[in-house]
Order: sequence, then C-alpha cells, then structure tokens
Amino acid sequence: MNARVIAVANQKGGVGKTTTVVNLAAGLAELGRRVLIVDLDPQGNATMGSGIAKQALERSVYHVLLGDASVEEARQPAKEGGYHVLPANRDLGGAELELVNELAREARLKNALSEVEDQYDYVLIDCPPSLNLLTLNGLVAANSVLIPMVCEYYALEGLSDLVTTLRKVRVAVNPRIEIMGLLRTMFDARSNLSQQVSEQLASHFGNKVFETVIPRNVRLAEAPSHGLPGLVYDRNARGAQAYLTLAQELTVRLEPATATPSV
Repeated sequence: MNARVIAVANQKGGVGKTTTVVNLAAGLAELGRRVLIVDLDPQGNATMGSGIAKQALERSVYHVLLGDASVEEARQPAKEGGYHVLPANRDLGGAELELVNELAREARLKNALSEVEDQYDYVLIDCPPSLNLLTLNGLVAANSVLIPMVCEYYALEGLSDLVTTLRKVRVAVNPRIEIMGLLRTMFDARSNLSQQVSEQLASHFGNKVFETVIPRNVRLAEAPSHGLPGLVYDRNARGAQAYLTLAQELTVRLEPATATPSV
C-alpha cells in the first residue's frame, strides 16, 4: 500500500510544527510504522532535531527538488527514533529561484516521493510557515494536512488564512488534499482562552479536531538540542507521551481496517 503523505502546515509560525513532525514520526515508528520526514524548511530544524548535522549534508531535499539526487540517495536515518529523514539546510533557500523557469515546479517533491511511496506507511512533510514554492510542493505532494495550532487569540485568524490557501490549492493543483486534523499544541487546560478556542474549533471543524492535546512541556522543548525526539530523550515526559497518544489516535483515524474494534 502506498504511503499516507501528510503535510504539517500552518501559515503562523511558532505553533509547534517541527516538534509535531519529529515526535509524531517517533511515535508512529514506535507503533511499527515505516516513516519518512521531509524537511522543507531551510532552517533545517527537523533535520537537527533528528540528530542529523545539516552542515555536513552531501545531498539533501534541495538536490532532490532540483533533480540532482533521488530520495533514496538523499535520505538518512534519524540518530534515534527509528525513522528516516529527507534533510534540509540553508541550500534549500535557493531552490525557489533555481526552479522558477522549470515546468511543473510545484510537483517536484510529489514526483520524487512516488519512487519510494511503497517503502513507507507515512510521509510527514514539515512545511515552512511562509506560503512559497517549498510549501506548495508539500501541499501538492500530500494527501492531507495536519494543522498544529496554539489556542490563543489570533489562532483562528491564522487558521482561516490556511483554509483559504488550501481551497486555492485544491482548485489549482491538488484536488485530493483535505484537512485531516487540527492539533492543539502548547495547551494549558487551566486557561479560559484555551477552552474558548477549543469550543470554537469544535463548532467549525467537529471531529477533525484531535482529542489528544499537546501540553507545554520543558522536556519536550529540551529534546531538539540533543538531536532527539521527546520519546527518546524522556519517554515518560507528559509531552512525549502526548505525541505517542496522538500517533495512536492518528492510526485509528487513518487505518480503520487495522484499528481495534470497540466492544
């Protein structure tokens, strides 16, 4: 079966996209799923957070997008966590300019992934917050979008922008893309605002809002500086366990045939 390709995206920064990509990958791998992360952010945070030195890359997603390397040639195993990474570094920032005159430039990633989609159960794409050619490549390659968001005053405005973008992408280049789920990150259950935003999300998006919430967690925030997912750095931390729960909820949602039937 071909991989489920999920773009993790939000046009608002600082919502935990990369943290979600890395820790969800580790959670899915722990559940026995074959996972590839595609780092589409020139900052390379998902690359570094997986223990891969971005300065030392001979091949990266940049070379894949330009047609100079295949995914198989450029991917690397995470230091720990049991998943693969198609890594990124600052070189990626120049890809948009170099692809400007190329045909089907928005489908470069989709075409490259088609060669390995039978090798993975899940491909998680870490999209940069800006809407550029890199993000567009992620949205064209994906079947669905997972949207991390912080329950704060401006959250719904950023979400509205992304929904508008997805509508345009659906019409222009990828009619199959859909919102798979909304994930509340850095969640504070004691906050009235968190509860109010949660209620608004439920009224607009219903069961697309994941039941799992990711709490603010110091150990989860420390993990990337060690090049490790939270589940490897401190698997008993609340944040790490929340991502394992998210991985379980996601597989139940996307793999109904293999889900444990309710009694």
